[in-house]
Amino acid sequence: MTSGPFAFLRTTSFRLALIYALLFAVFSAGLMGYLFQATVGSLRTEAKSQLEAELRALAVAYNTGGKERLEPAQRERALVRVRNFTYQFETGAGRKIVGDMAEMPVTPPADPGDVDAVTFEIEGRRPTGEVSIIPIEGRIVRLSNQSVLLVGIEMSDRLAVVGKINQAIIIAAPIGMILALIGGFFTSRYAARRAEALSETSVAVMAGDLSQRVPVIGSNDEFDRLASTVNAMLTKIETLMSATRHAGDAIAHDLRSPLSRLRNRLEESLRGPMDEMTARDTLGETVEEVDQVLATFNAILNLSRVRSTGEEHLQKLNVSELCADVADLFEPACEEAGLSFEAHIKPDLYAKADQALLAQALSNLVDNAIKYTPRGGAIALNVETADKDITITVSDTGPGIPESDRERVKGRFVRLDDARTQAGSGLGLALVEAVANLHGGQLELDESALGASGLKASLSL
Repeated sequence: MTSGPFAFLRTTSFRLALIYALLFAVFSAGLMGYLFQATVGSLRTEAKSQLEAELRALAVAYNTGGKERLEPAQRERALVRVRNFTYQFETGAGRKIVGDMAEMPVTPPADPGDVDAVTFEIEGRRPTGEVSIIPIEGRIVRLSNQSVLLVGIEMSDRLAVVGKINQAIIIAAPIGMILALIGGFFTSRYAARRAEALSETSVAVMAGDLSQRVPVIGSNDEFDRLASTVNAMLTKIETLMSATRHAGDAIAHDLRSPLSRLRNRLEESLRGPMDEMTARDTLGETVEEVDQVLATFNAILNLSRVRSTGEEHLQKLNVSELCADVADLFEPACEEAGLSFEAHIKPDLYAKADQALLAQALSNLVDNAIKYTPRGGAIALNVETADKDITITVSDTGPGIPESDRERVKGRFVRLDDARTQAGSGLGLALVEAVANLHGGQLELDESALGASGLKASLSL
């Protein structure tokens, strides 16, 4: 985002705020137009209706009694000032018969029966005695005998109301527009600042600083929710990058030793006399070292496979049968290692699972128990249910894992110091935990119940 005090003017948030201000202005104009029509228009309609009604009443008087009936009717109205009306009745030659004015203030229509709408002004006196100009709106008609009748109604009060309404609209319209623009201005500035913070954090992260986080101000609005989501993503990325760096270091460390031994052995063999027995021993040891390297790479590939497998690949599986097969597979290995082995498996336990991955995870747990349990020890495999979860537990009487290291050993390529002498890649428990996460469960490490020491690894599905 371009920096500067007015950079927000080029932002989408400002454009949206400007559109909001314009929409608010259009709405305000429409509302004020409606109010104007509802008040001023109503006053004008009322004045028109009164004029036309009064004109019809006088026309009825003329039609029923002619000039002799119209003249007294007009005099009566002029005397009582009916509803602020003013009257003027003249002959066709322009001689005043009766009226409020010295002469006709407007030009009458030429043809009998025609009615014209007219406006004019007359002089009047206020109660204080001051002379004032009174605006009049009227209707003028030429009667059949060529005489002319004018009926007018005073518009002073109505025009005063109209003036106040117009004044209110003139004052309110710019105030509303200014407030809309001010609101849009501050809204766009707020949105621009939050977006700028997100942009600055993104730039810092792209530059390599994964510790940067988007500020969360605590308003719990959409910007805070977006910031929290981005921060969680950055934390995950930082964790993954740290694990990747650690994995790279661990791979280099675990592969350097066997490859160094392999090279030294081959170099030493090349320096001395090479008979058939020496060659066979060298090649046999070389094959063992290569197998260890391949086992490390296979463990990495298996872990990647677990992480790339989705829940859509899980199918209904008889977990009890799978665990029984694993028990049958490893029982001879336990006997060969001088270990007692017991399996307690609840029958007919089903779960949606990946058979190959679950078998690999369970094999890793049993293989670890055999590897680290000294001769004469014991291993137990238990499979049971609790709260709709299936729990697979492998317990041993080996040295166990200190409580402070139980979470750390679940990481990739993590091996405790006393385990460095054992063959392995440090990926066994990492794969088991990945399989547990895939199946919506978890891996827990605790003290074994088989003796004073030992480890209990529980895999829940």
